[in-house]
Amino acid sequence: MSTVILANGRFPSHPIPLGVLRDALRIICCDGSVEQLENFGLKPTAIVGDLDSVPENLKQKYADRIFFNPDQNTNDLTKAIYWCNERDFKNITILAGTGKRDDHTIGNIGLLTRYRRMGLYVKMVTDFGTFIPLLTSARLESYEGQQVSIFSFNNATRITTHNLKYPIADSPLPEPWMGTLNESLGEYFELEFEPGPLVVFQNHI
Repeated sequence: MSTVILANGRFPSHPIPLGVLRDALRIICCDGSVEQLENFGLKPTAIVGDLDSVPENLKQKYADRIFFNPDQNTNDLTKAIYWCNERDFKNITILAGTGKRDDHTIGNIGLLTRYRRMGLYVKMVTDFGTFIPLLTSARLESYEGQQVSIFSFNNATRITTHNLKYPIADSPLPEPWMGTLNESLGEYFELEFEPGPLVVFQNHI
């Protein structure tokens, strides 16, 4: 159970992200995503953003939990992250962070390592899998045959993998795509790397 930030991308339809949403301790809506949450039958703990896409009737209905942030130098997802951090909500799952606009999708995934550097334990769950930012070497739970992709944002980062079908041995990824389309060989895999960061994608069953 964690704090869920519901972004304003494509609302989830897969059972895994929907289960995360139903079990959330609290749901923080990025601006207009509150309308999708309402249609799903749940209520927000808070609505954070510049409010440019929140219907007027919902502004009135949830006036007691709206947090207006007009800053145009950052997106509504980051505003929601800051809101959570200020309240010491450290364990965060982002939903609806992809879809609708490809540029927003890339931007939101790229921001995950920034949020992790803030001391937040954050992941992004989509209808297809989970993105996890890593700052240090890690062992991740998995299953045999799970599709795994590794994204490096620093071509000086040297990576060694264990228990993946296509191993990497103390090597950087000169291009971001070069760590994609790998496969787990069992119940876990390990990534040793320095200096980082990495973002790992693991697909759903």
